[in-house]
Amino acid sequence: MSDSSPLPPVRLRPEAELARAALSTPLLSRAARLARWAGPGTRVDGGGSLVEEQLPAAAELLGLTGDDAAANAAEAWGVAVDTGLVEITDEEAGTVAAGADLALLTGAPHDVLTIWLAALDTVVADAGVPDLEGLAAALEEGGEIDFSTFDWDSEGEAELLDGVLGNLYLLTVGEDGPGESPVPLPALAASTIVPDDLEEPSNDVLEQVSDAMMKLDDHFRMLEPIGLVEYRPVDEELMAGTEEEPAEPVDEDDIARYGMVRLTPLGLYGLRARLLEAGFEAPAVGELADKGADALLDGTAGYGEFAARAETEQWLARREPLAAARELLAAARGADAGAPLRRLRCQQALSLVGEAAEPALREVLDDPELGGLARVWLSERGAPDVPPPSQDLVFWLTVDTIAAQLQAEGNSEELQALVEGLAEQHSGFFSAAWRVEHPATADVLEAMGRLHPDKRVAKEARKAAFRARSQQQGT
Repeated sequence: MSDSSPLPPVRLRPEAELARAALSTPLLSRAARLARWAGPGTRVDGGGSLVEEQLPAAAELLGLTGDDAAANAAEAWGVAVDTGLVEITDEEAGTVAAGADLALLTGAPHDVLTIWLAALDTVVADAGVPDLEGLAAALEEGGEIDFSTFDWDSEGEAELLDGVLGNLYLLTVGEDGPGESPVPLPALAASTIVPDDLEEPSNDVLEQVSDAMMKLDDHFRMLEPIGLVEYRPVDEELMAGTEEEPAEPVDEDDIARYGMVRLTPLGLYGLRARLLEAGFEAPAVGELADKGADALLDGTAGYGEFAARAETEQWLARREPLAAARELLAAARGADAGAPLRRLRCQQALSLVGEAAEPALREVLDDPELGGLARVWLSERGAPDVPPPSQDLVFWLTVDTIAAQLQAEGNSEELQALVEGLAEQHSGFFSAAWRVEHPATADVLEAMGRLHPDKRVAKEARKAAFRARSQQQGT
């Protein structure tokens, strides 16, 4: 995942709702209870961890039982210290007190989420830590740690987890992904290991995927208590029989046995915050609602259809329809490379505006760049007295539309169908199209030459593109 191009926009829940979810996560709620419990008699070791003899009392306070009770209490205490809910008052004496940041948990939603993000950082970092029993054994054998003895690579572990979380984010926010549906763990593991162009993975690649699944199973078990994900772990029966070839999954229940993971709404918020901190451009729907129409049309240029609509609806909700229509039309003008897509986004935005916008559309009927768009809008609503477009305007609008589609979708199947339809319906299309005075005429005709499956028609399009470019260059 590259940080040079924007990620798909995410639709976040309101901060108040996310803050309530953060406060109810098992790990943060436990950390807060321990912070309120800490007092003059609480003691920690040199690393800030609760001394061993106090872990039973901490576990009892949290209502934890079983073999993992002490470990879970220690984990919650570590989060309390790392997030500032607890502060060490005297390192030598090992005394502690409630931290100043504890009050933030009863403050504004943003303050609560700031604490939760700090807790998330702690948990993600801990997820890459090797097995502590193996670490202790390595220390006992001589003082120096040989990480290869228990197969742990810190950079590799971090890279695997970051890559998987990034892919899970993309799958969740992308319009073609599963959205809020859970993702099978094998597919998620394969997404970071199997190359996209690999048709038949080798046994070595399949073994790498299997190893990654086991590591991710441990990671997601750790990440669930902080509220990042909802996770159904790998079936223990499958893990016990790893030496045998697993049966091929045949239905949803079988697939689920291999692990299923879903980002929570809080998890989406948390991963986006981490992506932003790492330098990625990770937009959120609603960020453009208070900006001008130029920012809206440019900002939604790379959005998918549904995200663009959601962003535009929020933008329109804050404006009077007629004023909004005029602002959109003014922002849609231009002869730069991005102008066709701005006009397409403008047309899509105007489709959401009611009849109150009609005066703004009539005002631009004679505009060479907006007249075609205005006629389409008025005609679709059955408005009377809509002047018919000239042939020049029809061809200009056609070039502008294809240029916008190329910018938005590339060489898509839908665009190829449009190109084929145009060439079929207008036998003299190319002989007229190269004369269209539009900055993108030559590029559009070249694209039509690439997209049309008929070699004769494709050659005709390329010849028209050459003539259009020659005309633009004045030769």
